[in-house]
Formats: sequence, structure tokens, C-alpha cells
Amino acid sequence: MRRIAIIIVALLVLCGVGAWALDLPSRLGWRDKENGALKLYGNVDIRQVELGFRVAGRIQTVHFEEGESVKAGALLAELDTRSYEDKARAADAQAAEKAATLQKLIAGPRAAEIAQARANLNERAADLENAQRNYERARQLRPGGSISQASLDDALAAKNISAARLASMQQALNLLEEGSRPEDIAAARAGFQAAQAAQASAQTELADTRLVAPADGIILSRVREPGAIVSPSDVAYVLSLTRPVWVRAYIAEPQLGRIHPGMAVTVANDTAPAHPYRAHIGFISPVAEFTPKSVETAELRTDLVYRLRVIVDDADQALRQGMPVTVQVPRAGVE
Repeated sequence: MRRIAIIIVALLVLCGVGAWALDLPSRLGWRDKENGALKLYGNVDIRQVELGFRVAGRIQTVHFEEGESVKAGALLAELDTRSYEDKARAADAQAAEKAATLQKLIAGPRAAEIAQARANLNERAADLENAQRNYERARQLRPGGSISQASLDDALAAKNISAARLASMQQALNLLEEGSRPEDIAAARAGFQAAQAAQASAQTELADTRLVAPADGIILSRVREPGAIVSPSDVAYVLSLTRPVWVRAYIAEPQLGRIHPGMAVTVANDTAPAHPYRAHIGFISPVAEFTPKSVETAELRTDLVYRLRVIVDDADQALRQGMPVTVQVPRAGVE
């Protein structure tokens, strides 16, 4: 009799455990027993960015206080720009010099320069002709002893010098008429491009003395004040991003087939659970992970879940970052 009682008690316990296990998802809030809808729990993602200047300098002005809302592109703070303006002017001058050098080589010698070289060539030709006559005269007088051998040698040397000068002037005229070498033009163009790059870099550094908001948000922290010396690694502001609003939630593997990216869902907070927000599933992680502590229970401590990103379509200021929310998935996966 005692053995039969033990068996009956054991069967009752097993039935109770089975019923409890079958009802586990609903009691954990992952399934609504009344209408078959799926409830997921999560938190509004904390999305903030630390803002700083990309260049070093002294902060001249800051324009916003903590708690103020800013729009994308709003000017948050400015550095003293004098040193960067000087660098930009120097880079502009260097680029202008390189551009002038390049244009000079491309244009080649002026017509007046070629005419001058041709006139110098004619002058050298006349000098050679005169030196040739003097040499011939000296060569004829030398046998009679009218001039010395030294005078004849001087006349010969003068003729040879005039001939060399004429050849040199001819080569100079040829160079002018041929124009600039392609290699010289290519080198000048490379130098000009390098100067342009330095000019653009100087302009970028000058623009980086202005710190602007990358997106709409709310100033969480104003870390630096006017007069502070900052480096590129220093934080000046901490900005909380207000759009888009994302919810991080988790779903168990048995329920994974009920959702898909783009599926319409609703999101509600504890303040106004009767007025949910329209949302849709934007991302489902392809990798399983252990249940995070934010949704962990004793029963699910070692279970694997998949992370979701839910994008709220009509969020307002009532949805604050880090806030716990409930995600309602339509019944039977029907949107």
C-alpha cells in the first residue's frame, strides 16, 4: 500500500513538472496564453558618442550646455584658429608658386627670348668672322717676319674661342626652340599636386577647429571649457543620439521562427503600457548567445537566445535610453 502511494505521488509530481515546463514561456513573459501573441523584454539601447576636435589647440568658445538639444551640423565649439589660418595661407602661397612654375614650363620660352637668342647667335657669328679674318691676316704676315709667332698664336686662339661661343649660342637657341622637356613638365606637375595636397590638408585642419554635431541629440556632458588646451584624443562633449531609437531584446530558439526582419511589432514602456509605439524588427543576430543578466532567470540561466534589434518608428521623448520595455509580436507571426 505504501509503495502504491509513493508511485501515485511521483506521478503527480511528474505531471506538475510537465505542466510547469509547458507553461514556462508564458510565465517568463515570452508568450501570451490568452491570444498566442509573443512578448519579448528588452531595453532601449544607450547610444551616445564622445566628441572631440581632430586637431590640437586652445578652445576659444563653446556654445551649448548640458541637457540642451542640438541638431545635426550645429556648431558646438571652436578652437583658436590663428595658427591654422597662417598654415593655410602658407600652403596657398606654395601651391600658387608651384602652379606658376608648371605653367611656365608648359608655355615654354617666349618669342622675345627666342629672338634675343637668335640675335646673340648672329653676334657670335660676326665675332667668328672677324676672328677668322684676323687669323688669316696674321698667318700671311708671319712668314715675312712682320708679326711674331705669339701674335699668330693669339689670332688662332681668338678664332677658336669665337667658334666655340658660336656653337654654344647655337645650342642655346636650339633648346629654346624645342621648348621644355616632358620630364621637367612631369616633375613640375608632381610638385604642384603635392602642393595642392598640402593646401587641402591645411584647409581640412582649419575646418577641424570647428566641432559640429554629427547627428541630432542631447548634450549629456560638457567636458571642456573655453581656454582649455586639448589634443585630438581629448573629449569635449558627450552627445546622446535621439534618432533612431533602437530596442535590444532577446528571443529563445523555439520562438525564432515566429519573427523575421521587417516584421511590424509594438513597443511599450512601464509608464504607459496602454499606449504602445509602432516599431519593426530590423536585425536578428545569426549567432546564439547566453541569456544576458537583464532577462536572466534561474530557469534560463544556461539557455541560449538570439539578440534582436527593434527599431521604433514613432518614438518620442518618453522612450529614454536604458529604459526597460516590452515588445509585443503579433499572434502567430501575423503582422
